[in-house]
Amino acid sequence: MYQSETKIRVRYGETDQMGYVYYGFYAMYYEVARVESLRQLGLTYREIEAMGVIMPVLENKSKYLAPGRYDEELRIVTTLREKPSVRIKFEYEIFNEQNKLIHQGETLLAFVDKLTNRPCRPPAAMEKVLQPFFA
Repeated sequence: MYQSETKIRVRYGETDQMGYVYYGFYAMYYEVARVESLRQLGLTYREIEAMGVIMPVLENKSKYLAPGRYDEELRIVTTLREKPSVRIKFEYEIFNEQNKLIHQGETLLAFVDKLTNRPCRPPAAMEKVLQPFFA
């Protein structure tokens, strides 16, 4: 299992009239956490794409437990419970400044060969950096 943490401060433009995070922004928070999770492993999305692999989202799930609020610093814990194959599932838990769990979500992505547009295995570099977490 691999876990990482990312912090995001809620900006005014991400909130609704009540000062709560607008529901559509959670998908963006997932993306930020996913990209930073890979970066913490020493691998960037840019590098993965340069290896000829793209990662489209197949599924996006969200469970709203309590609102995120304007100017709060949110902590996103990103978890990979299973070693990626042709797909990779990221799970997210979002905590507010009081360390209260306010949101849960997950995204399922596929590895796709950029040239053939066909499913493929993760790039070798990704498998290498994740290997210690799934040995």
